[in-house]
Amino acid sequence: MKILRIIASADPAEGGPIEGVLRTGVELARNGHEQDILTMDSPDAPFLADCPGGVIAMGRPTQEANAGSALLRAMERRVRFSPYAIPWLRAHRDEYDVAIIEGLWNFSTTAARWGLVGGNTPYLVYTHGMLDPWFKQNYPIKSMAKQMSWLLNEGPLLANASRVLFTTEEEKLLARDAFWPYRVREKVVGYGAFNPPADEIDQQIAAFRQAVPELGDRPFLLYLSRIHEKKGCDLLIEAFAEYAARHPDIDLVLAGPDQTGLKASLQALAAKFGVAARIHWPGMLTGNAKWGAYRAALAFTLPSHQENFGIVVAEALACGVPVLISNKVNIWREVADKRAGFVAPDTLDGTRELLQRLSALSGEERAEMGQRARACFERHFDIRNAALALEAVAKEACHS
Repeated sequence: MKILRIIASADPAEGGPIEGVLRTGVELARNGHEQDILTMDSPDAPFLADCPGGVIAMGRPTQEANAGSALLRAMERRVRFSPYAIPWLRAHRDEYDVAIIEGLWNFSTTAARWGLVGGNTPYLVYTHGMLDPWFKQNYPIKSMAKQMSWLLNEGPLLANASRVLFTTEEEKLLARDAFWPYRVREKVVGYGAFNPPADEIDQQIAAFRQAVPELGDRPFLLYLSRIHEKKGCDLLIEAFAEYAARHPDIDLVLAGPDQTGLKASLQALAAKFGVAARIHWPGMLTGNAKWGAYRAALAFTLPSHQENFGIVVAEALACGVPVLISNKVNIWREVADKRAGFVAPDTLDGTRELLQRLSALSGEERAEMGQRARACFERHFDIRNAALALEAVAKEACHS
């Protein structure tokens, strides 16, 4: 098959969806399929050089974009607007056996709706948790605007898709209460993470320690994700302040890009609770430094208020690290079932409970939990299995 993946941006700082696109693309190529990625990025964006396969960048070159009007620049930043995407799709859609749209509520979705609907190329849509009711409850005004967009854009796009893909059963059920009218052909397709190199562990840990020199050799808890209000970082800092008083030798690493300017207020919160010197902010970690962070951590923690899948959780499991997550991370059932970590509500008391239960483990018990974490990854979240499931649904769409 020749597959077109449509996504707003291939920037790894945007989070999990592009990681999934790249990793499944590698596996699909091993199975003899060809994948191109259509993005709204500028063609001179430096991160595009790391994308395997063909990349079609629909954004304007940086110099041209900087010289354009302020309104157009704002649209390009906020919704990844591109005037070229719809004409390109209409001209080239028949060159592909199937298209896969990644996510909702940006211009790549609009381009897919007006560039694919009515054509002969079947397509699938990954919602990536963007129909979770958490957003509706916490952003009611924005949700009213999304309802209007749903009637004109996302609703018809999903209604005409061969399949709308969900990474977990939990995500599928939650999405049904999102917007009206809701007419989709649902399909749960497993998701996963890359299996990190197992023969470079020492180099990975060294790369991480070098990236966070102020940590030294101190043991630490790890948060690795975007710095965003939905992730529960404030809960983690307050719960850690109490934990830190009982464990003066353990620090916290909060790693990830700060896309909304939340970091300053979180640092102020850490100072208020007297743990600013015990919390480290290395920014986004990639490559060996990222894998080394997982491998060196006592545990990985994500007390998120909403998490469609949590690819970082799967990566932690792959590294054999116990995970401490909220029950709003949609793979919590698999984690609990395999006793690969601890699960609690996305509240301050729940986050305290996660840290307390971790501290009650002996070193041997924590090591055994790490072994179960690795087994959980192999059973449920290996990207190779996810790619096979996606391949099967894509083939089904091609022949329907």
